[in-house]
Amino acid sequence: MKTAVCTISTLSHRFKTRALFSSLKKITQADFFALYIDQPLMQESDGLYQVIRINQLNSNETSRLNKYSMDKRRWASKPFLLLHLLNHGYDAVIYVDNDIYFFKSPEFLFEKLEQRSVLLTPHYYPADAKKNQIWLEANFRVGLYNAGFIGVSSKAKEAMQWWGNCCLYNMKKSYSRGLFDDQKYLDLMPVLFDEVEIIRHRGCNVAGWNIETSVRSLNNKGELVFNNEWPLIFIHFNYYTIQQIIAGKDPLLIPFWEEYLSALNKEFPNYNPQKEIGSLKNLLKAYKDMFNFKIKRLFDGK
Repeated sequence: MKTAVCTISTLSHRFKTRALFSSLKKITQADFFALYIDQPLMQESDGLYQVIRINQLNSNETSRLNKYSMDKRRWASKPFLLLHLLNHGYDAVIYVDNDIYFFKSPEFLFEKLEQRSVLLTPHYYPADAKKNQIWLEANFRVGLYNAGFIGVSSKAKEAMQWWGNCCLYNMKKSYSRGLFDDQKYLDLMPVLFDEVEIIRHRGCNVAGWNIETSVRSLNNKGELVFNNEWPLIFIHFNYYTIQQIIAGKDPLLIPFWEEYLSALNKEFPNYNPQKEIGSLKNLLKAYKDMFNFKIKRLFDGK
């Protein structure tokens, strides 16, 4: 089976792209691809991964993505990148955001794709209606599945075309309309298409938003496992995850954060995560999202 792992990035996050593929290099035989949304002519010459140019994708569709901002264009390009690789001979392709880092092989996910069309990972937000009402409602506001990971096989072409059409229709955060960029559309994927599997492996897509919903421990080999069953496969190190780990929400994750930080520093010496955590853009986004949600709850009478 011919397999690939791909991501979408910008030049400013090239160091994260390289850290991602460096983590995979020794643990999978898959090919690696990156689409740089802001560098249509970029070349990558060191052999770590191959660059796909935006004009190599379906031009009739991707030209319509120009109406979006850079971030939205990056998110909306996912289904078209996956379709491109499936149409060029790959039997199974995994997309991951460039701030993901692997600690064990994803080969078992490729094996699943021999039988499945699509693989999705739930956010696993807290969902206790007595204690975690805001997190419970977050499942419905932003989506059940995290769009930072999706696995597809050749059976998924129709599903990827549908998802791409959805992204071309609208890339907006609108709680009242049930929209959240590219991500909320994934809620319909298991309903509309056959052989879509929801990955229950809690060592996949570990992140700040699901730290509270799994039990982590060390097994008799000293390896980190989740719910006494699943080994750690990959962590989604977005700014919220980094913030939660640095804040000490789970000491068992600190060695893995330190390994990732070391990998980032090899590509970007003196990288300072505090600047990313406390960036004005991320702070404004967090405050805006929370403000809008609290106002909506107020008018709804909670």
